[in-house]
Amino acid sequence: MMEQAGIGCNIYIYWLVVIACTIFLFYLSALICRRIVTPIIRVLTRKTKKNWDDIILNDKAISSVCNLVPAVVLIVLLPLLAEPGTTIYIIAARLCWVYVTALVVRLACVVLSSLYIITNSSERTKNHTLQGVFQMLKIVAICIGAIIIVAILIDKDPSNLLTGLGASAAVLMLVFKDSIMGLVAGVQLSANDMLRPGDWIQMPKYGADGTVIDVTLTTVKVQNWDNTITTIPPYALVSDSFQNWRGMTDSGGRRIKRSICIDMNSICFCDKKMLDDFKEKGFIAEEERKEVANLTLFREWLDRWLAEHPLVNKKMTLMVRQLQPTPQGLPLELYFFYDGVQWIPYENLQSEVFEYILAKLPEFGLKVFQSPTGNDFQYLRNIKS
Repeated sequence: MMEQAGIGCNIYIYWLVVIACTIFLFYLSALICRRIVTPIIRVLTRKTKKNWDDIILNDKAISSVCNLVPAVVLIVLLPLLAEPGTTIYIIAARLCWVYVTALVVRLACVVLSSLYIITNSSERTKNHTLQGVFQMLKIVAICIGAIIIVAILIDKDPSNLLTGLGASAAVLMLVFKDSIMGLVAGVQLSANDMLRPGDWIQMPKYGADGTVIDVTLTTVKVQNWDNTITTIPPYALVSDSFQNWRGMTDSGGRRIKRSICIDMNSICFCDKKMLDDFKEKGFIAEEERKEVANLTLFREWLDRWLAEHPLVNKKMTLMVRQLQPTPQGLPLELYFFYDGVQWIPYENLQSEVFEYILAKLPEFGLKVFQSPTGNDFQYLRNIKS
């Protein structure tokens, strides 16, 4: 009896030593990773001139690796804690592998996020809408991880589960329809360079008129000029039409196309007195001109005045032209470009030009057509009386 008690006592001591050593090695590996390896990696990444290693080896990635190493150590030491093939060993091993799989999936998602940051900061790829692609890769990694975890728990081959899921592909397609369509649309938008974050787009169908602030797998966020946010499905930008103002921004000029209606009763040939007056004011050159209309001289003068304006883009189209006469008069259209793309200076220039034109018209003997108002009828009534 005493010998059996001694043997039993030795077994308990053995298991206590094994458990204590396992716990010690588990925490030692975690401590080495966090206290020694992590600071060394941070120092090395800071000393390099490249920025990509700082992004990939960020705190989340290092933390995931630090959590993964002790779990691997525990799996290696598990045969010392329980005899392989026993129920306790099988349950413990499965839980450990589930934990390791979850950590690997988390590490993969962290690495994908880091790669997106790198591509988004690169001059070659920052203008491409790749966020949806990386989000889809994360979803794929999570789905694969979930399948592996289920296979571990039920002790099945993951390939068999994938074969079984093939039968339910229609259901999966329905569940992930928006994500799949968003991925395809994101690839098309990126490949054809149709949309970039920061672009000003207009899509009246969805009430969008503003700047693109985010392009994800399932939505495109547009901040409108009233600071409201409109969300658009990415596939809608491919299947429907939208207007992108990036070309205007890149060109460096913003078009002004506006007309004023001239009262056709004020258009006439210039007599000598009018010509002399125009010469004195510098509206026309010194050479003699016969049978020239006041509107012709006004168009020529306006064309020269716009060409000399400091805020008008001289490298782009500039013209003053007539449109089809209407019952409201003869439209005189100004077609030119502001030498910039900012909205407020653009509106200020447009207002300044037409205010100046309206003030100058009477000097050429021209009038702007304006529908009669109540004051006009009152004036005629007073004349008759």
